[in-house]
Amino acid sequence: MLDLAGLTPQAAGQAASAVVESKRSALLWDVLSGAYEALGLDEAVGGDEGFKQMVLARLIEPTSKEQVPRVVSELGVGSVSRASLFRSLARCITGDYRSRIQAACLRHVTGRGDLSLCLYDVTTLYFEVEKEDDLRKVGYSKERRVDPQVIVGLLVDRAGFPLQIGCWEGNKAETSTLIPMIEEFRKASGTEHLIVVADAGMLSAANLEALDQAGLGFIVGSRMTKAPADLDAHFAWHGDAFTDGQVIDTITPRRGSTSRERDQNVRDEPVWSAQAYPGSWRAVWAYSARRFARDNKTLTAQENRARAVVAGHRRPKATRFVTTRKGDQVLDDKALARARRLAGLKGYVTNIPATVMPAGEVIASS
Repeated sequence: MLDLAGLTPQAAGQAASAVVESKRSALLWDVLSGAYEALGLDEAVGGDEGFKQMVLARLIEPTSKEQVPRVVSELGVGSVSRASLFRSLARCITGDYRSRIQAACLRHVTGRGDLSLCLYDVTTLYFEVEKEDDLRKVGYSKERRVDPQVIVGLLVDRAGFPLQIGCWEGNKAETSTLIPMIEEFRKASGTEHLIVVADAGMLSAANLEALDQAGLGFIVGSRMTKAPADLDAHFAWHGDAFTDGQVIDTITPRRGSTSRERDQNVRDEPVWSAQAYPGSWRAVWAYSARRFARDNKTLTAQENRARAVVAGHRRPKATRFVTTRKGDQVLDDKALARARRLAGLKGYVTNIPATVMPAGEVIASS
């Protein structure tokens, strides 16, 4: 508590007239600057102060480059001019900052972390411009945007530390970015034995074959459409009731949806190896009661939307579980029942044998 008993009205008035001439958020700026320098980024870009201020200002307040001087000045730090910032952007290209920063990140993590397992994902960044150019192209957008965009891919280690970043034309298929990124990282790092983890969006037969032929391990999220065929024998022998934490370690066809190597008359699941099942990959399916509750909640909401569309209460857009029969929109009961049967399951496809990585480690690595 503050002792204000001796503060006279005159003293209070004097305090109120005090003027703050400057302020400085020393701790915040010093911590960020220290981390920036410890990662070797300042050295990588040759001490480019404009670039440093753009990076740190974006961490403090995600805003435009025009606003960087304001953000930096509000911290009590002397900011470079806007003209200097835009000259720094030009140096990013001429000085190949991307490669130099990637090299700095690799130097930082080498010897400090395990590079045997890396995670890869992509996203799109759109631009509010009218015309395309050599890089910014109109392409597939999950948000159904028609603005020119670029595809950005990021490779990180198992702790989430960035190792490699790539940028491609906006109309390039996301699946085609994986192999070039991995090969570039292998060349830069000298890492031969590498396991790549990616989501189901990277699950193309060509990608998996290319990774396998390059001597790389992979763990990729499986699509739910693969579950009925992968688990067909399990359902036949054990039914479709699962216990929390249950894992089914089986095989999945490399191409197509139905495995010719899974004997439906055998109760036990096959133990995958490349020699025993050359036409299949290893598939690990895991059941979670928490995921089951979440999936069912989502499915109920989707069912309600579908029923509203069928009843004419909602606009008929691309709604799940709505199908057309004889010109009328009706509820797709079979698809809904199939989805509910698979609620709580999540699958993984890998080329790593169980003798090298048990199912629990496959799940934990994803």
